[in-house]
Amino acid sequence: MKSDNVKVGMQQAPHRSLFNALGLTDEELSKPLVGIVCSYNEIVPGHMNLDKIAQAVKLGVAAAGGTPIMFPAIAVCDGIAMGHIGMKYSLVTRDLIADSTEAMALAHQFDALVMIPNCDKNVPGLLMAAARVNVPTVFVSGGPMLAGHVKGHKTSLSSMFEAVGSYAAGTMTEADVKDFECNACPTCGSCSGMYTANSMNCLTEALGMGLPGNGTIPAVYSERIKLAKHAGMAVMEMYNKNIRPRDIITKEAIINALTVDMALGCSTNSMLHIPAIAHEIGFDFDIAMANDISAKTPNLCHLAPAGPTYMEDLNEAGGVYAVMNQLKELGLLNEDCMTVTGKTIGDAVDGVKNKNPEVIRPLDNPYSATGGLAVLKGNLAPDGSVVKRSAVCAEMMQHEGPARVFECEEDAIAAIKGGKIVAGDVVVIRYEGPKGGPGMREMLNPTSAIAGMGLGSSVALITDGRFSGASRGASIGHISPEAAVGGPIALVEEGDIIAIDLEACTLNVKLSNEELAARKAKWQPREPKVTTGYLARYAKMVTSGNRGAVLEF
Repeated sequence: MKSDNVKVGMQQAPHRSLFNALGLTDEELSKPLVGIVCSYNEIVPGHMNLDKIAQAVKLGVAAAGGTPIMFPAIAVCDGIAMGHIGMKYSLVTRDLIADSTEAMALAHQFDALVMIPNCDKNVPGLLMAAARVNVPTVFVSGGPMLAGHVKGHKTSLSSMFEAVGSYAAGTMTEADVKDFECNACPTCGSCSGMYTANSMNCLTEALGMGLPGNGTIPAVYSERIKLAKHAGMAVMEMYNKNIRPRDIITKEAIINALTVDMALGCSTNSMLHIPAIAHEIGFDFDIAMANDISAKTPNLCHLAPAGPTYMEDLNEAGGVYAVMNQLKELGLLNEDCMTVTGKTIGDAVDGVKNKNPEVIRPLDNPYSATGGLAVLKGNLAPDGSVVKRSAVCAEMMQHEGPARVFECEEDAIAAIKGGKIVAGDVVVIRYEGPKGGPGMREMLNPTSAIAGMGLGSSVALITDGRFSGASRGASIGHISPEAAVGGPIALVEEGDIIAIDLEACTLNVKLSNEELAARKAKWQPREPKVTTGYLARYAKMVTSGNRGAVLEF
């Protein structure tokens, strides 16, 4: 056992004295030590139930012959952090989570780990740590929130943000907004649509690192507690068979995850996190691969914000494995990839039926023949940009319009709510990338304001920042290179014509190469917005969005 390094031998007598201080018995120390990495806190709705998940995991580990020992991981609620300086601290926590979990796991020589995440950066951060530490590891999330109900219709957090925009437009009363406020988020759990948290929890299943149901069983269901117990048992089975994360998270598994991403219509943030996870196993992931996979992968689901269905509906329809089984029928999955169950992906999804063709479209009736995400390139995004194509209305698949340029999110929101943005415009928000932000803030407030004011089918938004999974419409993010390093988005001027073609996967400003070069020659870097603390260190080390915003020394 790896933990023998801190348990066995005369040299380890001081170590054992500290285990005695923890109240651990000789019987417990004779078994494998299993770290339970629990992201419980009292500020994130998706994490307020994780103490119960952790206790269930511990029971499962102990029943299967291990000694569970819990330690924490942090998490930020993106909804609460949205629209102010707090959002600068969202993406950056992914690397704090990975680094701190690596430190805890190796400092204490755990034999195996069970990761208990739930929200946006928490899931990929722990997946990155799992690949680094590479001891037997199983993931079990806290589960999604149930959908809210307002005026007889299911709803979610994205509708809440859009209600604020509708109020600004005069189409909704304060009482209407209060109705959403009190009913949009009715339970604990990760927000109820296919936003980033649920996207990543579903893709954890697709990668093979979570048990069936990890991404979809609602947080308030007792089935979630049973899943947690089985996760504790499963990690001991992995330990006994010496199955490790790098046996599971392979290049082929990552391609599987991206394929499932396209079918589900996941958040654009997955195009930050999948490259970062790939980076941990030495796979140089080119985001342009997404278009090749999209071209052959049908989009089978339109969960909120793209459509009227929610995570509870996907769960009842058969979950992620039902989607994967249909992709298997098309020959789109690498079936030999290993999972934490010890089965291959092909065997694991075999026979899982689609129970509701209104939620998971059958192969002969997809929402579209191509996947939910697209990577756009052109003279405005030479290294790429990302859009959730499945959440864009037909009218905006091709669009040309004048640039309305803003140097930060706050200025754009003020202009939108002030009625200064009109049909046909292309809102440009720059200096919000990984370095320029710093922290690559999500732009849910401006996209929700655009939708709430009735401009979702006539106004596009492009940024070197990123979007919440709750954003919909022609919202194009991750523009690389970003403005802070002199990318072309820094050279756009008010009134320049921006041309967007989501079918051809292009994003261009209608300027000659000579004009762009002349503007670049005059461009000067801006002083950093933050010069102290973690954000300043992050800004110096972070790479661009197209590379997953990973840190380099």
